[in-house]
Amino acid sequence: MDRRSPTRSLLWLAATLTVLAAPPAFAQWKWKDAQGRVTVSDLPPPRSVPDKDILQRPEAQRRAATAAAAEAASAAGTAGASPAAAASSPVDKDLEAKKRAAEQERAAKAKAEEDKLSAQRAENCRRARQHLAALDSGQRIVRMNDKGEREFIDDAQRANESRRARDVIASECR
Repeated sequence: MDRRSPTRSLLWLAATLTVLAAPPAFAQWKWKDAQGRVTVSDLPPPRSVPDKDILQRPEAQRRAATAAAAEAASAAGTAGASPAAAASSPVDKDLEAKKRAAEQERAAKAKAEEDKLSAQRAENCRRARQHLAALDSGQRIVRMNDKGEREFIDDAQRANESRRARDVIASECR
């Protein structure tokens, strides 16, 4: 019999007991981020994560959230108001303010983008009208070909360019 065998057994037993006697892991949070990936952490999710995407809370947090929701519902019930009208915590008010600010920022960006597109349409309209006026004036129009040489456009090309300019005017000049 090998003399190391009892020592190895004792070491194995000590390691097993250490693992089994280890304290449980600290609070675990589990949530889905904006890309749909599941994240697990001992820290709570960022405020940008909606409550519906929080998949798991620590036990103490879960009980506190349930108690707060029940308290808000009972306060709303006694006041005759809906749960949404119940008093919010400072964190909820802060979150609502951030949501409103983000929504206003999105609306401002959409408005700026719409203004930019409107300005581009106005410029395209102005240029198409100038081009059509030049085509309808009857003056000879010269273009540069691929070789860098000047070419006069003929009547068929003028009619084609005129049709294109009218199409642009119809689509951009609203």
